[in-house]
Amino acid sequence: MEQRALERLADLAVDFSANVQSGQIVAIEAETGMEPIVRAVAQRAYERGARFVDATYFDPYVKKARLQHAPDDTLEFVPEWYGKRMLQLGDVHAARIVFVPRVSPGVLNGVDPRRAGRDQLPDIRERLVIINKRLVNWTIMPFPTEPWAELVHPELDGEEALARLTEELTHVCRLDEDDPVAAWRERKETLHTVADRLTERGFDAIRFDGPGTELTVGLLPSSLWEGGSTTTVDGVEHMPNVPTEEVYTTPDPTRADGVVRATKPLDVAGTIVKGLEVRFEGGHAVDIQAETGVDILRERAAFDSDASRLGELALVDREGRIGALGTTFYNTLLDENAASHIALGNAYELTVGADDRGKINRSAIHVDFMIGGDDVKVTGITREGDEVPVLRDGTWQI
Repeated sequence: MEQRALERLADLAVDFSANVQSGQIVAIEAETGMEPIVRAVAQRAYERGARFVDATYFDPYVKKARLQHAPDDTLEFVPEWYGKRMLQLGDVHAARIVFVPRVSPGVLNGVDPRRAGRDQLPDIRERLVIINKRLVNWTIMPFPTEPWAELVHPELDGEEALARLTEELTHVCRLDEDDPVAAWRERKETLHTVADRLTERGFDAIRFDGPGTELTVGLLPSSLWEGGSTTTVDGVEHMPNVPTEEVYTTPDPTRADGVVRATKPLDVAGTIVKGLEVRFEGGHAVDIQAETGVDILRERAAFDSDASRLGELALVDREGRIGALGTTFYNTLLDENAASHIALGNAYELTVGADDRGKINRSAIHVDFMIGGDDVKVTGITREGDEVPVLRDGTWQI
């Protein structure tokens, strides 16, 4: 990525999406090889008045070595200082900027997926704690790497693939606009408006109907919809995902029934899962099938007692920039914003009222997979049983 593009991405990360405040500690997390953007972000954060910037790098090839050679009974071990560091970031109300992928998709190809499914790193349970308590202003953003580019564009050689991926990421992050921040503010307001309309409807459930899909997901009485930005307990507004094109809510983890077919491949910590089909009964994913990578998702869904239940339901229309490209990025941040999706595992507290927070999914995992598209109808079901069109041909109906 050229220097000017690096600076624009760093400015967007620091000034807008994470919204770093003067005097804050700033944590930057990235994959090895992403040093240029980490350094650009550090410089911009200090220019903005950061008290201290702490950069940490995750090496996916060290993870691969562990999965290939470490004793089987050690794969779930995480040193306690990892979690303590994350909780302390919450204690000091830090800012957190994460660049993905931290495990470039495809790096773990050839690794036993059952072993891969047990090693959660670089994700740790404590990050969900500080997110749900809204202690940090944080954001996740993409940065191109050559291994990732070669998977997304296998028809091109390394440098050409990287150039194409860089161009696409520049577009979906709206860095090709004269004023990227203004462009994101406009999109943010659109997402807020849609989320407010969905919340006002107070649907009891959402149903998906499409090729290979007939799934009904129940909502909690106080389920709220969010989209675009959110705020910390200190009132700091930030964009957790950039790019973001979704509105999302917390479902009832005991009510999901039917069959769903994923409309895009997904990356689970470096392993690609294709042709995914899941059958739900009484809220549990009782049968998981896929053409490739199925074992890693089965391992994740068995990680704890609630890992096979849903923790997120998100809707995406056709007006976003990601879906229009028609590119499969093999990265959840991007692909989940190309199509409506659901997630196995942990739920977000901010999208449910206080009365229902004791009912939400508290699993240690969170795995999104895409189930929407122009040929998937999304219907809201009221508490009286009436059916209300929500998305048709990828267009909002509410």
